Amino acid sequence: MISTYGPIALVGSGEYLEHMAELEAELIAGRSNRYVQIATAAVPDGPAVVTKWHRLGREQAERIGVEAVILPIETREDADNPAIAHQVRDAGLIYLSGGHPKFLADTLRDTLVWREIENAWRAGSALAGCSAGAMALTSWVPSLRHPIRGGAVGLGLLPQLRVIPHFDVFGARISDLAARFLLPKDEEHSFVVGIDEDTALVGGPGDWVVRGRQSVWHLSHDSRTQYRVNETLHTPS
Repeated sequence: MISTYGPIALVGSGEYLEHMAELEAELIAGRSNRYVQIATAAVPDGPAVVTKWHRLGREQAERIGVEAVILPIETREDADNPAIAHQVRDAGLIYLSGGHPKFLADTLRDTLVWREIENAWRAGSALAGCSAGAMALTSWVPSLRHPIRGGAVGLGLLPQLRVIPHFDVFGARISDLAARFLLPKDEEHSFVVGIDEDTALVGGPGDWVVRGRQSVWHLSHDSRTQYRVNETLHTPS
């Protein structure tokens, strides 16, 4: 298969909300009108929360004039269901919404659904992850409760990145010293980025632009570098 990678959006917060509709519309513009939505990360929070994300997703799809395709994936068995995985094909935009990043990564890793997501993205579909969804797209999921220790294996689509969403909220609690423990030893090939709420890092795998209303931050071993809306950021790819 020839790779024509679609855009990736790593979103700090705000999936399916009206003030983020412009971003989601731009991601799907010129592509299939099938907006595939996966709320798996919310499953540990209970059916009511999953139902809420499904409702918000449908409302956003209606707002931007596309078809919402809700994939009910709660278990690895669901993620290996060929009938569910088939619905990923020909998606214009695939969105992994927020919740629990480790649960999301553990549920999708090495399944038919994840294989179809990767294939669709490589063939040109847009792919977005918000909060837990953004974290899970990398190779490592940090623990926001225990930033110095803890973490889990992600889905590995963006092995060069580590993502901290809601950074304007969580960043205020994480000292620069603590943040340095999130950094890989081989900094040359990895970036830790903090993404503020209602803000997205769009592009990939190596060239990105900041969208939304706040900032993205690159955390290095000795500093934090701020990238404002419409500024570009280059990461190892």
